[in-house]
Amino acid sequence: MVQTSIISVNYNQSQATLEFLRSIKEHTVDNNIEIILVDNGSTQNHEEIFKKEYPTLNYIRSDKNLGFAGGNNLGIQKAKGDFLLFLNNDTEVTEGFLDTLINEFDQNPNIGILSPLIIYYENKEKIQYAGFSSMNYITGRNKAIGNFETDIDQYKYNSHETGFSHGAAMMCRKKDILDIGLMEENYFLYYEELDWCEKFKKAGKKIWFTGKAKIYHKESISVGKESSLKIYFMYRNRMLFIRKNTNFINTLIFSIYFICLACPKTIVNYFIIGKRNLIPCIIKAIIWNLTNHKNSTYLGYKA
Repeated sequence: MVQTSIISVNYNQSQATLEFLRSIKEHTVDNNIEIILVDNGSTQNHEEIFKKEYPTLNYIRSDKNLGFAGGNNLGIQKAKGDFLLFLNNDTEVTEGFLDTLINEFDQNPNIGILSPLIIYYENKEKIQYAGFSSMNYITGRNKAIGNFETDIDQYKYNSHETGFSHGAAMMCRKKDILDIGLMEENYFLYYEELDWCEKFKKAGKKIWFTGKAKIYHKESISVGKESSLKIYFMYRNRMLFIRKNTNFINTLIFSIYFICLACPKTIVNYFIIGKRNLIPCIIKAIIWNLTNHKNSTYLGYKA
């Protein structure tokens, strides 16, 4: 019987994925787990080298890049575990993390999605995530709790409800997904986990954080720290998220703020600091939302 399915998505990051698999192998000894790796439109097929590192790996290849949500959804459909743990392939885990996460679910039946403490891999003293604040639906902003704090075990014994999970590491029950549904694939990249959290909340489930387990995250190795791809989807999906999850009046107020204040401010800043190549990304993000009223089809991105 498979208790936990660990699902990860690879996109042209074979070395990071190998390091991820080594980390899983080193820190998990439970036979009741399966590892599902979705090779999501990578230019080369690395099944052989991945399975050499982790022989029981369930390898799924998609010839097309389905995005973060689409890749994970493909893994969900193949998963046999009662619990599904979604881990970025640019993460490395720590001893006992899996048992700790499962224990949180056992103690708190109302948990829908659970994320652990996330530490920056390049600086293992700095925290990336210790929960999220609630969303301000007028500005489309929230805050990562603990971000850039020095880790002195201040969150080590904390377990509590939080605003949102973190897409780099989140666990849920498979039976809840069967009731609530898969991730929305038209986000493609960024905000899909926030949208998923909204679905879980509407179903009466709690979004939970625990500092009793932690992982390390090699932030943004797939798309770059401030690439045109990242900027486009961050701005496009911030607006899409509000459209999907608030009423017409709220969406209207947000849109005025976003289009007339937030975006122009960023555009001016990029112009001043010489990052003018990123300005068209913001404009394209706004245009996408204004011309895709049903927001149900991913049109793709062209730099």
